[in-house]
Amino acid sequence: MTIQFNTDNHVSGNEAHVQPLIAEIEHGLKHFSSHITRVEVHLHDENGDKNTPGDKRCMLETRLEGKQPIAVSHNGDTHEAAVKGAVDRLKTVLDRAISKMREH
Repeated sequence: MTIQFNTDNHVSGNEAHVQPLIAEIEHGLKHFSSHITRVEVHLHDENGDKNTPGDKRCMLETRLEGKQPIAVSHNGDTHEAAVKGAVDRLKTVLDRAISKMREH
């Protein structure tokens, strides 16, 4: 499973900021890692320099083998909270998608 990070110009994409987020994604999605080929992470700060509640957004676009990409997003007060929320949503969606694949 490859994890690719994309950030806007208001978000630091340095190693120290990104590495804990990668660990959170890998840990949260380890159950599905055999089905996932790539996860694209898009981090945004929707209000730029203003610090307002829920202005950090994480969008996860996940590619499953032979399937269309699945995308989820979540807003949080911090990037860590946004990533955790997006991972939780993605786990629910992947659970359903993989169950459907097994039925067919």
